[in-house]
Amino acid sequence: MSQYRLTVVLSQAPGKHPAKRSLEESIAAALIMESGLDVAVIPNLYDLGPDHTGRLYLEGVRGDFCVLTWHFPRAIFWLLDRIGIKGHFGENQLSAPNDEDEEEMEAESTNRGIGAAGDIPNRHIYCLDLRDRNTPEAFVAELKRIAKECGERRQAESAAKAPLLQLGVQRPEPANGVSANGTNGKHHELQLLENQDFTPEKLLATPNRRWYPVIDYSRCTNCLECLDFCLFGVYGVDSFERLYVESQDNCKKGCPACSRVCPEQAIMFPEYKSAAIAGAPVGGITGIKIDLSKLFGGEDADPVAQAVAERDRELVADGRTAVGATVGLPKRQENKSNAPKDDLDKLVDDLDALDL
Repeated sequence: MSQYRLTVVLSQAPGKHPAKRSLEESIAAALIMESGLDVAVIPNLYDLGPDHTGRLYLEGVRGDFCVLTWHFPRAIFWLLDRIGIKGHFGENQLSAPNDEDEEEMEAESTNRGIGAAGDIPNRHIYCLDLRDRNTPEAFVAELKRIAKECGERRQAESAAKAPLLQLGVQRPEPANGVSANGTNGKHHELQLLENQDFTPEKLLATPNRRWYPVIDYSRCTNCLECLDFCLFGVYGVDSFERLYVESQDNCKKGCPACSRVCPEQAIMFPEYKSAAIAGAPVGGITGIKIDLSKLFGGEDADPVAQAVAERDRELVADGRTAVGATVGLPKRQENKSNAPKDDLDKLVDDLDALDL
């Protein structure tokens, strides 16, 4: 069996922060010296438009791959899913939660969301947060471990398929062109990839800064509350009535209001200052076990009131009329049984009492 090769893509931080750039350069230099790794460096992944060479490179990668960014893994995985770069979430050991947190997260996520749309290729996507360590050695060691893990998984899949091949049974090639060993079965797609001019200059062309939400479909229940709350045309529904980010550049820079009103913490803004909104792992929140205002980075205000204020600010900046809490905030206790109200019901009652 030929040596397994893992594609590694390092996404640079925006700007020219000297410490971040130094770590990026050290990691890239160390990875280039490692056999079995194909390394590419691109600008900030969150900013890449559909025509940017860095994004075209990512779209051309077949098989397992790993992305190193300055964002939480959950946010980057679902950002890639949004632009059609799909796979199974690969767990890494640098961002891994402790055993107690992991159990809570697994219990919390079971049968929660509607899940990713379409066929998922037979590959794993690993997302490493460059904030997890401050030396290149830790990342090199983890990437070598991931490459070994992926190679062993592919070898096991090939071994399992061998008896079928001996019997003359051929498995059909998936429609997405990714075969069981993670390679592309369509020669014309390989030719297109080879014909692209992936020079460092084009890969690192500086994109415009962007701001838009990313939906975690493992948590999204398609309640559409964000669509009702956002008044800027960011969200829409597809032909299957499934929520998606329809017009991402309609989003107002720096505004995370829709994330605050999402009942499942499924909406992320990867570059927001609060970890909960930026895509940190969500665990230990079955029911309402925590102070929601602290979860979403608030001090004195609750998250819904903050969201209303942020939305009003953007409406006024657009020359429109502030609407307060009169639009897009469902009364979550409507049509419920006469069971005792939980903390979220009480929160909405308090907002109603304020008559905003």
